[in-house]
Amino acid sequence: MTDKYTLFVSHGFGKDLAKKLGLPQPAVLRRYKAGEPLVPGPVLLLGSGNGNAAGADELAAVLLGWGLDVRRNALPKEKLGAIILVLDDVEHPQDLAGPVLTAAQSLRDLVPCARVVTISRTSASAETPAVAAGRQGIDGLLRSLAKELRAGATANGILLGDGVGTTSPSTLGALRFFLSGRSAFVDGQFLTVTTGVGQLPTDADRPLAGKVAVVTGAARGIGAAIARTLYRDGARLVVVDIPAAGDHLAAVANEVHGTALQLDITAEHAGERIIAHAMERHGGLDIVIHNAGITRDKLLANMDESRWNSVIGVNIGSQLRINEALLASGRFSKAPRIVSVASTSGIAGNRGQTNYAASKGGVIGMVRATAPLLAENGGSINAVAPGFIETEMTARIPFATREVARRLNSLQQGGRPGDVAEAIAFLASDAAAGISGEVLRVCGQNLVGA
Repeated sequence: MTDKYTLFVSHGFGKDLAKKLGLPQPAVLRRYKAGEPLVPGPVLLLGSGNGNAAGADELAAVLLGWGLDVRRNALPKEKLGAIILVLDDVEHPQDLAGPVLTAAQSLRDLVPCARVVTISRTSASAETPAVAAGRQGIDGLLRSLAKELRAGATANGILLGDGVGTTSPSTLGALRFFLSGRSAFVDGQFLTVTTGVGQLPTDADRPLAGKVAVVTGAARGIGAAIARTLYRDGARLVVVDIPAAGDHLAAVANEVHGTALQLDITAEHAGERIIAHAMERHGGLDIVIHNAGITRDKLLANMDESRWNSVIGVNIGSQLRINEALLASGRFSKAPRIVSVASTSGIAGNRGQTNYAASKGGVIGMVRATAPLLAENGGSINAVAPGFIETEMTARIPFATREVARRLNSLQQGGRPGDVAEAIAFLASDAAAGISGEVLRVCGQNLVGA
């Protein structure tokens, strides 16, 4: 569904009118297109200045190797495509002042849809309260900055686990994702790189080449967008949906040159059927995307057993059962990737969605607990939590309510199904192998709730 308001206020008379009346002025976001530059201008790279500049220096060399125009000091009034703050050696909150205030001087020089990215360390393993305070302070400043940026610019952060460097494969993978148009609707979020494993693709435009991927709930909406994006990135596809959606499913399968599997994913042996189909038709299985989901909204006081059980069964019960089959099969053991679609409702809650929020909160818990089970095979599992996305479902929301919901995030607009698909495609790639058990919100930094 098109957000006509955003298009109207993005240029000409509409832009002038919105400015004069003090109305929201969402920008047309920079989204990924093959062959376009990673960032739309020079990159300012700043370190914390604590005398340990190795991380920033190593990263600068890599960025230059990517063909980026890297600056270590800003030139007066020079337009910038991105600012990267390497804060991996922060030992005290007072260490933040130098790099952060230096970056502040260049914020007005950012081009539309620019990127700000911080690279720092997790506070969980901090050796002293001062170190923990400095590291955790980055969380607050980054999320606040994301709410201050305008013109489609975003701010996101990368957290490094013990022993993980600024140039480890998944650190660089996350950095490329956050700098690129693939992260257009990801704002004010952090990804933790827990290990130094991973591998950057030789072809940045086809990072999933040679992989076989299964996408459930693929007949329409976000599921169809996921299938298209994984296909664009080089994967071979098995698209799955219920028999009632067979015609739509066949159309998607034809579009992505994949195979269709009509299946009720709540069936007892759904996992075994998915594995058998992938092996028989494609000779393997590398990636599983749990996208299928339903809503049966009611206030809890009016909730009945059927509504509750059906949502729990489809949205989380099926994923648990299929994952058990995958782990037990022995055919999903070569650096396997699982990505589940959760929801911001499972994080912040939503009125009238106790059953849905319970199921999506369950997805988040399942992802975190499953991560160690995949680690021994070099695998990973993560979740993506969409916010307001322009779909057939949100198009049915009453006009006034829909318009308010669209504007309640830092980017002042709804996301597209492709925005969710881009995040999933990144997490399904080997460049994200060092990221597992994470939940990445694709919500434009929703201003309501947690």
